[in-house]
Parts: sequence; C-alpha cells; structure tokens
Amino acid sequence: MIIDVITIFPKMFSPVIKESIIKRAQNKGLVKINIHNLRDYSSCPHKKVDAPSYGGGGMVFRMEPLSAALEAILKYKIYPKRNKDSTKRIILLSPKGKTLNQKVIKKFLNYERLIILAPRYEEVDERVKGYLIEEEISIGDYVLSGGELPAMVFIDCLVRLIPGVVSCKESIKKESFENNLLDFPHYTRPRDFRGLKVPKVLLSGNHKKIEEWRRKKSLEITKKRRPDLLE
Repeated sequence: MIIDVITIFPKMFSPVIKESIIKRAQNKGLVKINIHNLRDYSSCPHKKVDAPSYGGGGMVFRMEPLSAALEAILKYKIYPKRNKDSTKRIILLSPKGKTLNQKVIKKFLNYERLIILAPRYEEVDERVKGYLIEEEISIGDYVLSGGELPAMVFIDCLVRLIPGVVSCKESIKKESFENNLLDFPHYTRPRDFRGLKVPKVLLSGNHKKIEEWRRKKSLEITKKRRPDLLE
C-alpha cells in the first residue's frame, strides 16, 4: 500500500512515521508513506497556498495548488474529467466528515493507494470537495488546529491492520471495538502487588475458562461504558 499525505507542515510527521510499528511496516515493504509539502505545488512567488474566504472569514486552501499536488502524485489530470480508479482513494480530514471507527478504517485496506489531505485554517475551497476529494473523514467531534494530527491517527489506525504488520493476528482480533465490544482487562507480573491480586482464573491454565471470563468482562465493560456498541 502507498499512502501520500499533502500538508503544509511535513516535518510534523517524522516523529510518527519513523518510529515503532509504522517504521517497521515500511522497513518490511508493507507500506510506503510519502509526505508532500503543498507549498511545493504553488505557482505563487511566495508559495502561498491559501486566500481569504469570499464573503468574510478565515483563510482557505486554494484549489490551484491542491489540484497540482494531486495531479503530480497521480500522474494524470483529475479535473475537469476524473479517471475512475477503484484502486485509489483521495481523502480529506475534516470535522464535517464521516466519523472514523474500526469498521470505517477497515474498508480502506481494499485500496492500493490513499492520498490524504491535511488542511489548515478554514479548510479547503468547497470546489475541492466537489471535484477532487472522494471521501471526508473526521476523527471526532472536536476541533484541532489542522489535519496533521488526524492524518497521523488515520495512518496509525490503518497501518497496524495491514496483514503482516502486527505479528500476532489474534491480538488484533481481540482488541477494543472488534465484534462491537471493548477489550477485556489485562494483568501481568507480579501476581500479588501489596495485596492487589491477579484474578485466579487467569492463572489457572484453563483456556476455556479464561476465554469465558474475558468474554464476560468485555460485555460488562461495554455495557457500562459504551452501551451504544451493543445496540
């Protein structure tokens, strides 16, 4: 899979994509992540990519540099007539988008290439959405300074699901939000810390009873904290 990110703050991504699971996934050749500076595609002498909103308001990303960036990445014109390509998806991180969850992120595994736009300020010219963007994604009902952090969340959430990235497949299947349940409690050494003890069933070696206990706890926690998932 190839993931391209278009941003005006490319340096923000280095600490995330060059560490831990995402770094290992790239080293294995399972994913390639390209960070593009939107200013490189501006025809303006000062490399500006935004302009004031018509009618008053904040700064808005202009269509010209965004279309130039997308066409450079895709190697073909996407406006006014776009090539239909089921292997690629152009995504805008936006508070107005579909809320990201485990079910939503999994569908992006079906694409060979994802192009993610991380906007700033008052987002993008609406025509960008009409002619260039194929999907809008939000990571929650709150406002951030820009789309960089949401893009990092999206990438981390997606990359770890790519087959071969996480060595233990079973650990992914049992995580929170899989099967609409929150994860069960986990314990490790020591067995007894100042009187706080690990549940005996986890030390029993009886895998059937352990699975039953974990299932029960998952249901209890989900019912208490996120009953909406059980609906």
